[in-house]
Amino acid sequence: MSGTNSPEAVKKLLENMQSDLRALSLECKKKFPPVKEAAESGIIKVKTIAARNTEILAALKENSSEVVQPFLMGCGTKEPKITQLCLAAIQRLMSHEVVSETAAGNIINMLWQLMENSLEELKLLQTVLVLLTTNTVVHDEALSKAIVLCFRLHFTKDNITNNTAAATVRQVVTVVFERMVAEDERHRDIVEQPVLVQGNSNRRSVSALKPCAKDAYMLFQDLCQLVNADAPYWLVGMTEMTRTFGLELLESVLNDFPQVFLQHQEFSFLLKERVCPLVIKLFSPNIKFRQGSSTSSSPAPVEKPYFPICMRLLRVVSVLIKQFYSLLVTECEIFLSLLVKFLDADKPQWLRAVAVESIHRFCVQPQLLRSFCQSYDMKQHSTKVFRDIVNALGSFIQSLFLVPAAGNPATSNQAGNNNLGGSVSAPANSGMVGIGGGVTLLPAFEYRGTWIPILTITVQGSAKATYLEMLDKVEPPTIPEGYAMSVAFHCLLDLVRGITSMIEGELGEVEAECQTTTEEASSPTQSSEQQDLQSASDQMDKEIVSRAVWEEMVNACWCGLLAALSLLLDASTDEAATENILKAELTMAALCGRLGLVTSRDAFITAICKGSLPPHYALTVLNTTTAATLSNKSYSVQGQSVMMISPSSESHQQVVAVGQPLAVQPQGTVMLTSKNIQCMRTLLNLAHCHGAVLGTSWQLVLATLQHLVWILGLKPSSGGALKPGRAVEGPSTVLTTAVMTDLPVISNILSRLFESSQYLDDVSLHHLINALCSLSLEAMDMAYGNNKEPSLFAVAKLLETGLVNMHRIEILWRPLTGHLLEVCQHPNSRMREWGAEALTSLIKAGLTFNHDPPLSQNQRLQLLLLNPLKEMSNINHPDIRLKQLECVLQILQSQGDSLGPGWPLVLGVMGAIRNDQGESLIRTAFQCLQLVVTDFLPTMPCTCLQIVVDVAGSFGLHNQELNISLTSIGLLWNISDYFFQRGETIEKELNKEEALQQKQAEEKGVVLNRPFHPAPPFDCLWLCLYAKLGELCVDPRPAVRKSAGQTLFSTIGAHGTLLQHSTWHTVIWKVLFHLLDRVRESSTTADKEKIESGGGNILIHHSRDTAEKQWAETWVLTLAGVARIFNTRRYLLQPLGDFSRAWDVLLDHIQSAALSKNNEVSLAALKSFQEILQIVSPARDLDKPETPPVVNVPVPVLIGPISNPGMSRPFVRTDSIGERLGRYSSSEPPIVTDELEDLNLWWAAWNTWYRIGSESTKPPITFDKLTFIPSQPFLTALIQIFPALYQHIKTGFNMDDLQKLGVILHSAISVPISSDASPFILPSYTEAVLTSLQEAVLTALDVLQKAICVGPENMQIMYPAIFDQLLAFVEFSCKPPQYGQLETKHIANAKYNQIQLFAPAEWVALNYVPFAERSLEVVVDLYQKTACHKAVVNEKVLQNIIKTLRVPLSLKYSCPSESTWKLAVSSLLKVLSIGLPVARQHASSGKFDSMWPELANTFEDFLFTKSIPPDNLSIQEFQRNENIDVEVVQLISTEILPYANFIPKEFVGQIMTMLNKGSIHSQSSSFTEAEIDIRLREEFSKMCFETLLQFSFSNKVTTPQEGYISRMALSVLLKRSQDVLHRYIEDERLSGKCPLPRQQVTEIIFVLKAVSTLIDSLKKTQPENVDGNTWAQVIALYPTLVECITCSSSEVCSALKEALVPFKDFMQPPASRVQNGES
Repeated sequence: MSGTNSPEAVKKLLENMQSDLRALSLECKKKFPPVKEAAESGIIKVKTIAARNTEILAALKENSSEVVQPFLMGCGTKEPKITQLCLAAIQRLMSHEVVSETAAGNIINMLWQLMENSLEELKLLQTVLVLLTTNTVVHDEALSKAIVLCFRLHFTKDNITNNTAAATVRQVVTVVFERMVAEDERHRDIVEQPVLVQGNSNRRSVSALKPCAKDAYMLFQDLCQLVNADAPYWLVGMTEMTRTFGLELLESVLNDFPQVFLQHQEFSFLLKERVCPLVIKLFSPNIKFRQGSSTSSSPAPVEKPYFPICMRLLRVVSVLIKQFYSLLVTECEIFLSLLVKFLDADKPQWLRAVAVESIHRFCVQPQLLRSFCQSYDMKQHSTKVFRDIVNALGSFIQSLFLVPAAGNPATSNQAGNNNLGGSVSAPANSGMVGIGGGVTLLPAFEYRGTWIPILTITVQGSAKATYLEMLDKVEPPTIPEGYAMSVAFHCLLDLVRGITSMIEGELGEVEAECQTTTEEASSPTQSSEQQDLQSASDQMDKEIVSRAVWEEMVNACWCGLLAALSLLLDASTDEAATENILKAELTMAALCGRLGLVTSRDAFITAICKGSLPPHYALTVLNTTTAATLSNKSYSVQGQSVMMISPSSESHQQVVAVGQPLAVQPQGTVMLTSKNIQCMRTLLNLAHCHGAVLGTSWQLVLATLQHLVWILGLKPSSGGALKPGRAVEGPSTVLTTAVMTDLPVISNILSRLFESSQYLDDVSLHHLINALCSLSLEAMDMAYGNNKEPSLFAVAKLLETGLVNMHRIEILWRPLTGHLLEVCQHPNSRMREWGAEALTSLIKAGLTFNHDPPLSQNQRLQLLLLNPLKEMSNINHPDIRLKQLECVLQILQSQGDSLGPGWPLVLGVMGAIRNDQGESLIRTAFQCLQLVVTDFLPTMPCTCLQIVVDVAGSFGLHNQELNISLTSIGLLWNISDYFFQRGETIEKELNKEEALQQKQAEEKGVVLNRPFHPAPPFDCLWLCLYAKLGELCVDPRPAVRKSAGQTLFSTIGAHGTLLQHSTWHTVIWKVLFHLLDRVRESSTTADKEKIESGGGNILIHHSRDTAEKQWAETWVLTLAGVARIFNTRRYLLQPLGDFSRAWDVLLDHIQSAALSKNNEVSLAALKSFQEILQIVSPARDLDKPETPPVVNVPVPVLIGPISNPGMSRPFVRTDSIGERLGRYSSSEPPIVTDELEDLNLWWAAWNTWYRIGSESTKPPITFDKLTFIPSQPFLTALIQIFPALYQHIKTGFNMDDLQKLGVILHSAISVPISSDASPFILPSYTEAVLTSLQEAVLTALDVLQKAICVGPENMQIMYPAIFDQLLAFVEFSCKPPQYGQLETKHIANAKYNQIQLFAPAEWVALNYVPFAERSLEVVVDLYQKTACHKAVVNEKVLQNIIKTLRVPLSLKYSCPSESTWKLAVSSLLKVLSIGLPVARQHASSGKFDSMWPELANTFEDFLFTKSIPPDNLSIQEFQRNENIDVEVVQLISTEILPYANFIPKEFVGQIMTMLNKGSIHSQSSSFTEAEIDIRLREEFSKMCFETLLQFSFSNKVTTPQEGYISRMALSVLLKRSQDVLHRYIEDERLSGKCPLPRQQVTEIIFVLKAVSTLIDSLKKTQPENVDGNTWAQVIALYPTLVECITCSSSEVCSALKEALVPFKDFMQPPASRVQNGES
């Protein structure tokens, strides 16, 4: 309004008014002069008002009648243009509120005239509206006239006008009442004394009303009159009126202004006296009308219900009940009963639809429903309205399903034309077809062939009606199929939602108040006590009243609800609908539970349970709840109980799962639909959220869930949660993807359901556990005697419940674990597997749970929790034991540090596993043990350590899984390491424990019994460990033996120092020797059968493919280990007293191993032998400079500190032989006792060595494939031992011993090697290398001869024996040794690469040449040193050497190796150069007499050998060989012939003969290659010649004999030359042109050369030494030589030249006449 008061607005208004008036005057100028004048005066009037008044608007209002006058006159002209202009001006004035009451009256009158003339109707309405809404000046008659004017316009012929007028009427009616409300507001503070109203005299009472109220009252009263078709009192001038419009107006007033009626008695009176009777009267046709009864036949036709009226009436009723229930209790009862009747099946469809819409409106108002219940149902003689409404809805729903079945198909089709049954049946058929074709898309209900779609009609909780809003429809609309059903459905849902939320809210408030009052009451002060009690009792009364109402409401409605909901649930094909139904059932069940109404609670739960399971599912729990209690007469339609769920509905449900029923003998499969799943989820929801109020229903709920879980194939997983699992029995369980995605959710809810059990009180919890145990027992009974999959639901859920109630576990531990242990023994594997799973999970959870007080302070609880684990050991099923062990493993991983007193129990579980219990069990138990050893040894009491050793050992002996045995040995090593590191603490603790036990034993008077008793407890722990490892060392499996052996010796080696000294005795005899005995026995009796493979596809190397070979490895390891301990710990062992006995036993073991027929063992035995022979006595060892203070301390003193564990020990081991040998020969004085002891030990060792040597190298008597021949490495090792051993026994080593040694060396060298080993041992033929065995033999002899060299005189008699030995070896060069009767291949004449061609079992003799040659070198060296020794001279060593060399020399080219004879020659020359002077020296003694002939023969055999040089010998080679011959001749000329007088004559004669023979060979009739070749040795011949000549002529002839020999030789030589030349000339002549044979030519050449040589020699000789006869013979050759000149051979000619040239020296005159020697 402020906008219209502002100066600008006023100014504008004035301008507008003036312009309006001007326009008016202009329009009327011609036709209507009076109007023009009025307009002009109006302008002046306006101007005047504006000029005179400050309050312009007020002044205008005062004069409004005059101001308005021109415009009213203008309207009177009835000219459209003018009228419009005027109405606009009037409206402007009205809107500025400058119209007075009188002016308004004038305006209304003018408008009425226009109306009667049907002019500007819309403008009129507009003007009326503006007039009435802008101000309140219009009252009473004027108002009524204005209203009538609008009504009149409403009934014109023009549609637009009608509608506008209707709207205007509505607005005007509203305005009237709004004015009244405003008036009430203004007078609110003034308290009025209400005027008493008597009887019906409304006229009188009206006077008391204020003006606006009076208008409103008159208007409302007339509306009622009009609707009732009576004349109005106030609205005078009404010509016509419709009931529908009137009812609409009534409804809007009642709806919009309820406070008016509630606050003013006058209006309340109208309501009671006018409206209600009117409604009831108007309803009458609807009540009497019956659908389907033929109208024609009855004489008094019943008025047909009229949709528009009926619908509007229902709207009015809705408003009345909603707004004025308190005023109209009785009337409402009538209305509600009518509504219920309208739902009857014989009423028209539209009527039922609007009725159900109306009911829906109440259903969303729980407080209203509560009032119904209190006002009617709870009164004694009243109608049970609330119950009736619910039941009516139920019956209505049922009737909708049963309509089509009422008549035969024919009638229903005919009925299809009128809007009766047809509207349901026709679409139903089409709907059915759709479903048959599988194209159902619409959400719908479907029951026994009736298909009803569900329409979305409203949002939950609001009743938005469709047909109640159809105010424009006159004909009853066609109700779409399913509409009524949908609304009724919503009614039920909203009803349930409203009631439950209301009651639960109130319950919550009450409970909260109770809580506060009890809290207050619990600590009251004196003064307030009274009032508290007072308020508390009030509270109680209030609660009792409320509770009565709640229970009545529930009791009134649950039957009907359940009947209807069950039916709908069964019929529903839509997920959302189903969800809603289930939600309703769930909330009802929960509400009943909270109110303690058991029957109704169980009924709803049963319904949900049945919905979850397939139809007719045989579940006894559900069938006990009889359907009879629910289906009394009022709920059955045509005798069919609503509770009976028909299978027909199931056929059109989407099947989402097919599974097996849970029964002992399942018959076929059952199908779960998506609806079943939905029901299941609801059931879960119920149990989860309302578990506390379920009580005994748990049995019902859990049984159903168990069956569903079973059908769906959910299997329990860790922690008891159920996860989708594959059903064991084949393809019986089929799940669609839809349900697959649902399953995790379901399983999740299932888990949460049991999680929430932690919030239950103890009583509810016991209800739950009892229900689960009894379910479980049923399942167990069912699973007996068949191996089908059992139902594990109960077990899994017991587990879950236990887990979440850990904080109060003690109250349920015994029943829980007791039951689960029973399950663990069940014959069905799945069943017991889960029992075990549950049990172990509970134990683990119990141990990890944060108890208060903690477990460490509550040992009783800890042992209580662990006890079932121990009990499980009594169950023999391996799967249970596996679970038990896995549990132990996890306990260790999480709880190992805090087990304390629980350790023996846990270790006992691991140790209880037997060898026959399968690999996986053993493996798991072993994992536990591994964990214990790696992580928990320090945390457990020391007394448990021995249990750990025993358990670890027992795993080593399990033969199921090799790796476990091996690893357990590793664990024993780790344990030993732990003992070593924590020795002191363990020892202390054990000693303390021992003292305690000792004390207890003494008190009881029994002897303390423990293994290895006298030893202290810590040593006993070690001995137990050693004994366990010892047992494992003779395990049947080679790998275990190997590992255990290595571990045992490493442990003793590394940690043995911790033992008390006395304990070592036990270690040696009880552990080590005992072990050796067992190993030896097993090895010697082991099987020789070949093992094909090591299990699986492991290939076994050929060196391990028999048990015998595998045991061999063990023997090797054990022996080496014991030897090492003897070696390294000798300082501890020697003082023990029986060391020498132990030494003998050890040597005996070494001997038996060395003589075993296994290369590996025998060789290893020697290695051990070597190891113990390298022992150094500790006293000496300490003299090393590192520890100067301890020089020469006698051994016994050392023992004290050394045996003290942990002391650092000054024991140094050396491996350098040089150092050791150096030490042996050191000048340090020995400790006497030690030395004597030592000597015995060493001689024992020598005897053992001798026995091993002689036994092993003795050739076998017979040979076959299996004959055992010792290997080269073995023999090498054997011989290599000797030098070291000899150092210790050399003082007592005599000739006998040397003899023994020789035999062994010789035999060893003779042993052949097997052909398959030869490529690795033999050097290739071309290499002159010694094998290591040969090296060793020579080294042994070398050591001996060196020792003899520095030894005393009496040792030197051993020289000849050594020479003999060596010379025997030299002979091998030409004649390899024989090994028994064994035939060997000789490699000397085979090329290396052919070795592989030998048959595998053959034996190859070695290439002895290098060895023999090396021996020869040694002989020469030795002889050079010892030639003059008496023993050497006496024993004819030189002769033996020559005799030995004669063999290769005579063989010469036939030697196996060319190097041999060359070496033999050079050796001979060296030996003779030393030996001949010695021989000449001793010539008189006759000791060398026999040597000379030997030597002569040797020369002869060598220089004139019978062997033929090889064809491929080169000239250079030949010349080199010739030079060797020359050297021999030179030796003769220098070393022998000059001393001929000291040499026997026969010898010199033989030599001369030889030289003669060498200078030229006799002519033989046939030429052999050999002779020709020999003749080619020109240099040699020359040398022989020269020597011969030299010794023939140059010396003073001492004996005539010698000269004679020389002359003889010369003449023979010349004679032979002569003969050869003659023969040649002869042959040459005869042969003519043919050349002579090559040999002959060669011969003649040689002779010619010999002649020239002879002449040269004769010239060089002193003339007096040459016999004249000789010269004559030489000259006589000349003619013969000349004759040869004719020969054709150029070679002969050149030789001839050379022969003839020297003759020039004879061409001279006789001596007296010589002038010059040249001519």
